Amino acid sequence: MDTIRIAICDVLAEDNPMTVRQVFYQLVSRGAIGKTEPEYHQTVIRLLKDMRVAGEIPFDWISDNTRWMRKPTTYDSLRGMLELTKQTYRRALWSNQDSYVEVWLEKDALAGVLFEETAPWDVPLMVTRGYASLSYLYEAARAIAAVRKPARIFYFGDWDPSGLDITRNTEARLREFAPDAEIDFTRVSVTESQIHSLNLPTRPTKKTDSRAKTFEGESVEVDAIPARELRRMCRGVIELFIDHDALAALRIVEQQERATLDGILQNLGVQ
Repeated sequence: MDTIRIAICDVLAEDNPMTVRQVFYQLVSRGAIGKTEPEYHQTVIRLLKDMRVAGEIPFDWISDNTRWMRKPTTYDSLRGMLELTKQTYRRALWSNQDSYVEVWLEKDALAGVLFEETAPWDVPLMVTRGYASLSYLYEAARAIAAVRKPARIFYFGDWDPSGLDITRNTEARLREFAPDAEIDFTRVSVTESQIHSLNLPTRPTKKTDSRAKTFEGESVEVDAIPARELRRMCRGVIELFIDHDALAALRIVEQQERATLDGILQNLGVQ
C-alpha cells in the first residue's frame, strides 16, 4: 500500500489537478494497480481521501466539480464592489474575433480540469453530464445563433456506444435548434487514433448498452487521457481561432476601461 501511496504522490506532483478517475488510470498505466473497479473504489478512492485528510497531498490537487454553493453575489460596500470589478473586469474576448468557440464535455467531473484552459480564453465550457436535456440543448443552440458568426464546437467524451451517440445527438440537436447558424462541430477526444497513439487503458464495453450491438472493441473513458494532455488538446483547438492582432487591440481597450474604473474609485467618497 505504501508503494501505491508513493505512486499517487508522483502522479499528482507531475500533473494536477486531476479527477479521481484520472488518477486511477494513471496508476493503471504505471502498473501500480490492476485495471479493476474494486481497485478504483476500494483502493484509489479510499487512499485519496485518507491522503488528503492526512495532509499528504493538497486537496486542490483533486478536481471535484460535483459540489457547488449557490449564493447571490453581495458586497460589503460600493467601494468593495468597484475594487473587485476593477480587478476582474474583462472584455468579451470573442466580440472582435472572426469565430466563436465553445468547448463541450460529457463528464462534469472533468470540468475543473478543462476550465483551466477555457477560462483564460473566455470560452464557454458546456457540460452535458451524459445526454443533455432538450432544454439545455435548445438554450445552447439559441445562444450560438445569437452570436451571428461561425461557431466552432469542440467536444470531449467517452469512446463507447453511448459516448459516441451522445456526440451525435448533441451535434444533431444544435443544428436542429439553430438551423441558420454556421456550426463546425468537432469531436476532439476520445478518438480511435488516440487510443493507440496514447496507449490509453480500455475497459470492457457494457453489453447492457442497447447501442453495443453496432460497436466493436473495448471502450475508453475520456478520463483515461492524462490531464496534461487533455488541457493541451483543449488549448490547441481554442488557439487555432484566436486572431492575436484583434486580441491585442481588445486588451488595450480593456486596460483603458480598467483605468476609468480606477478613476471612479479615486473620486468616490464613500466607504
